[in-house]
Amino acid sequence: MTVLVTGGAGYIGSHMVYALLDAGERVVVLDNLATGFDWAVAQGTPFVVGDVGDQPLVNALIAEHRIDAIIHFAASVVVPDSVRDPLGYYLNNAVKSRALIEAAVEGAVRHFIFSSTAAVYGNPERVPAREDDATVPTSPYGSSKLMTEIMLRDAGRAHSLPHVILRYFNVAGADPRGRTGQSSQDATHLIKVATRAALGLRAKVDVFGADYPTPDGTCIRDYIHVSDLVQAHCDALAYLRAGGDSLTLNCGYGRGFSVLEVIDTVKRVSGVDFTVELAPRRLGDPARVVAAPDRARSVLKWQPHFEDLGTIVSHALAWERKLLLRVR
Repeated sequence: MTVLVTGGAGYIGSHMVYALLDAGERVVVLDNLATGFDWAVAQGTPFVVGDVGDQPLVNALIAEHRIDAIIHFAASVVVPDSVRDPLGYYLNNAVKSRALIEAAVEGAVRHFIFSSTAAVYGNPERVPAREDDATVPTSPYGSSKLMTEIMLRDAGRAHSLPHVILRYFNVAGADPRGRTGQSSQDATHLIKVATRAALGLRAKVDVFGADYPTPDGTCIRDYIHVSDLVQAHCDALAYLRAGGDSLTLNCGYGRGFSVLEVIDTVKRVSGVDFTVELAPRRLGDPARVVAAPDRARSVLKWQPHFEDLGTIVSHALAWERKLLLRVR
């Protein structure tokens, strides 16, 4: 059995590849390197530079490597960019995912795990958000992911493709062993931006909106360590292989931190008092998004190990320092 990881040269995908290899799985990576890095893929892993929307290529990979499971990460993920370029996001995230799902059906792939997002909830009707809550995305990014969820559910029923949809909340941190991390210099993730500011790689950190209906006026998010997130994927794969039915699950810790709380944590962990400035709100940003993760814990028996925000920040900071040495 072999697992195809799309987007395996990216931030979360590269962690997934290491986790699968650590578990003794055979892995093939497909990534077009639009935002990923070839050096982020674990050495010795079969790696094909290509697009998930290229059905002949994907069909050939499924046949050649006898792919029995696909874990699909490849996507564009920046909410403000999706507002500026909605058609690009619908193409990359929805249209190409449809092609991948069709290739999975044609190739008799047995299991499919999809990297979705809490952005499908939009401004959640309640906090914490539960999987059966209304999905009313406020950005093309969230809409493009929801479209793929719908396609996967429909295809799964029609063609007997068992799948797990994992809705990520805010992913952060880096591999505790220092093998990979968030490597894009222009990444917009708050912890990435703040740790780079702490190392003098950015002049300041912008806080986009301080007038939200939250205790300190800044957005609140549920931050999940990337290693705990990929463990949820491993657990989902084991669940499907054991005959589990298709399902949708939140991936978060069930508690949120405001933008200012995260910045204060980065300052404390790094020991650096970097510059912070207020800026206007960004389009598509909801005020408060926190997961109800009990279904993943009960069904998958998922047990996270890095729930402390300080730990998440320290791992992210260690990776930034390693990247700095790599550049030099």
